[in-house]
Amino acid sequence: MTAEQITERMLADAVSTMEMMSTALGVRLGLYEALASGPLDARGLADKTGIHPRYAREWLEQQAASGLLTAAADDDPYARAFALPDDVRETLLDTDSVNYAGVLPGLVVSLAEILPRVAEAYGTGDGVPYAAYGPGTRHGIGGMNRPGFHAGIADWVAALPDIEARLSSGPARVLDLGCGTGWSSIALAEAFPAAGVHGVDMDEASVAEASEHAADHGLTDRVTFACADAAEPGAPGPYDLVCTFEALHDMADPVAVLRSAREVLAPGGAVLIGDEKVAERFTAPGDLLERLNYGFSVLHCLPATRAEGAAVEAGTVLRPGTVRSYAAAADYGGCTELPIEHDLWRFYRLDPA
Repeated sequence: MTAEQITERMLADAVSTMEMMSTALGVRLGLYEALASGPLDARGLADKTGIHPRYAREWLEQQAASGLLTAAADDDPYARAFALPDDVRETLLDTDSVNYAGVLPGLVVSLAEILPRVAEAYGTGDGVPYAAYGPGTRHGIGGMNRPGFHAGIADWVAALPDIEARLSSGPARVLDLGCGTGWSSIALAEAFPAAGVHGVDMDEASVAEASEHAADHGLTDRVTFACADAAEPGAPGPYDLVCTFEALHDMADPVAVLRSAREVLAPGGAVLIGDEKVAERFTAPGDLLERLNYGFSVLHCLPATRAEGAAVEAGTVLRPGTVRSYAAAADYGGCTELPIEHDLWRFYRLDPA
């Protein structure tokens, strides 16, 4: 790219970043929820949400200029009505939709908020603990993955037909390593009523929220959670299936995690891994998925992993060859890439030797 093109890109990126932050503001203040019941002008939005009318006017105009809201023609800026289109409502407010991304702006903002600590870690070589990223990151990751778990997890397990048969007929047991706020464990239990699921995660706040979510879904009799290291989960087997979804790349010692998973498998059991769908090898420039995953890696995943005293520092860009090398080092007899369609993840089946 020429210097002029790079400058143009920086300006476009700045616009996108500020628009993302304005969207995060709208989510945080409940402005989209207020608009979901019908069009509002600036004073109407201010009355409904408790914000100042002048701020309401500016935010509404900015959102319409960015294309997220529609605006009725009116020369009086305070009488101009703004509406939330159905597709935008689905994307920002419908937490069950596979298109839901309402937590993504807050996740991005949380990475910006922690940037001074990340910069300090780059100088010292230390890490930034996962908990330091706060609820924006925790809820962002959980909220973005939740619809996919509920829509797809049964199909993912179906790619392992022998394991699907076990979970369907029961009684069966599943261990979910790196379960976060618990949505993968809950989705597994709902998809397979004959199975019990135990989720493990190192983050105390995530585990506490996971337990609340299981209670809200009436699943405490079949879904349990514990705060523990996935390399030493303290979860005696046998388990018919051990899962880890979008978590292996964050683990300080992934080989130890896979080894512990193998040790608790029931005879004929298997490990199911879902992780980032990155290229087979590094190329530059990268495509959108490479750029997305390197973005998360630079700002979050690598610093958070280094904070755990990592034996291995994969970063978010976990390539297939690396997964295969982990499986071999953990003494698995097979590591098979599964034919599961997914926009962001690649799936693997690991079988003991």
